[in-house]
Amino acid sequence: MPDIENRDDIEQLLRRFYSVAMEDELIGHHFVGLDLESHVPVFTDFWDKVLFGNRVYFGNPLAVHLKLTGKNPITLEHFQRWVELFGDAVDGLFEGETATNAKLRAKMIAHSLNTRIAEGDSGFVNIAEHVP
Repeated sequence: MPDIENRDDIEQLLRRFYSVAMEDELIGHHFVGLDLESHVPVFTDFWDKVLFGNRVYFGNPLAVHLKLTGKNPITLEHFQRWVELFGDAVDGLFEGETATNAKLRAKMIAHSLNTRIAEGDSGFVNIAEHVP
């Protein structure tokens, strides 16, 4: 299998991930009403910046997730499932250094978002300890 090499690869990965995540029993409800076609370029920009350092994303993922959790709480279990499905999508399409980095970065992002959303919550758990 090839490695993730460019923006087209990122988009392919994200489309695979969201096709599964949007239907997932545990996290699918977080995507109800999401217009995937308008959001894929934004998600692709984000991962293009994360994986390749291209300065194409200028949003604030924390603000987006805080808004989402205000409507429907995002829990540790939701982040764990997101990481699992993302890793499965990567593994189903790619292998190599960038693919491995994408999975690691997904864990780091989920951990950071979980930490910030759960600040002050005595139930906070380090996601890195719970995701393979």
